[in-house]
Amino acid sequence: MLYRRFGRTELSMPVFSCGGMRYQYKWQDVPADEVPADNQANLEATIRRSLEVGIHHIETARGYGSSEMQLGQVLPIFPREKLIIQTKVAPVADANEFRRTVEQSLAYLRLEYVDLLGLHGINTPELLEYSLRPGGCLDVARQLQQQGRVRFIGFSTHGATDLIVEAIETGAFDYVNLHWYYINQFNWPAIAAANRQDMGVFIISPSDKGGKLYNPPQKLVDLCEPLSPIVFNDLFCLSHPEVHTLSLGASKPRDFDEHLKTLDLLEHVDVILPPIIQRLEQEIIDQFGEDWFESWHVGLPQFQETPGNVNIPTILLLRNLAIAYDMIDYAKMRYNLLTNAGHWFPGANAARVPELDLSACLAKSPHGDRIPTALIETHQLLAGEAVQRLSQQP
Repeated sequence: MLYRRFGRTELSMPVFSCGGMRYQYKWQDVPADEVPADNQANLEATIRRSLEVGIHHIETARGYGSSEMQLGQVLPIFPREKLIIQTKVAPVADANEFRRTVEQSLAYLRLEYVDLLGLHGINTPELLEYSLRPGGCLDVARQLQQQGRVRFIGFSTHGATDLIVEAIETGAFDYVNLHWYYINQFNWPAIAAANRQDMGVFIISPSDKGGKLYNPPQKLVDLCEPLSPIVFNDLFCLSHPEVHTLSLGASKPRDFDEHLKTLDLLEHVDVILPPIIQRLEQEIIDQFGEDWFESWHVGLPQFQETPGNVNIPTILLLRNLAIAYDMIDYAKMRYNLLTNAGHWFPGANAARVPELDLSACLAKSPHGDRIPTALIETHQLLAGEAVQRLSQQP
């Protein structure tokens, strides 16, 4: 395994982390005796495999249903000092409720302390305010830190880049969990800001939200040769030293295997990556033209600035991926999550675009005249049954 310094925490962090949202039994709390034996055995085998290959960072959250409780049946088996344990708790208006929830997490995990406590889902200005205000959730986290219950404090986010940068630049956090990968690099300014603050940088879900790369379309497979899409994306992310670890949402022990192929390739990224990236970029150019490739994202409004809260940047990104790389399944899954996921994946899809006047909000886009038609065509291509977040499912 390869390890990187996790910012000012000084933790030696493996470049892959064992995320805990896919091996649990339920997305709701259940009594331990309701967990099927085979499910718990699989979770334990997954953790054992993770540690066997040198991935000693185990990451979970209070919002991951039975994950913490099930991990609590396993973690005491291993020497505590050899583990980096992270959990996350959502900030709320009532800081005492936040404290109670953290205590519940520690009880489920059967731990005296966690190495990393993340304020889970600082996705809106309101949630950032709940975190930072005097007597708020961050103050509670710091009290727990003084008590030895928490070593380092960070936050996770699905929010807009500007909001993430604002949270980072407070200097209040030791690390950040955020989205960034080949198909969506919009959060790079946040990663740069985190590095200026010497914060740890943890990438959320690069293989799932980063393209459902465990089930890629053949066209993407061909474009990424001689690598698999998973290894290409891992290599792309880790070729940036500002990135410290990638979350692997393992659901079974063998889910680590493909990712581990990345490690021997990192010293050759300058040779391996450029031809693959060139093919991927050329495919966008061939489909849409060089002008679109260079500037489709320029001057686009945030969803809050758009009539009907239409999330134009996300919809156009999904259109690019669906048409250029045949990533239809991924694009449909993400597109139909719009309007249904609240602040975790905000904004609306393009269903109402035919009745909306988008001219003012697109005035700064070099493609403002063609974007409404592109949005309507994307809705025709991708619209389907509404999709829920995993945590909303039974």
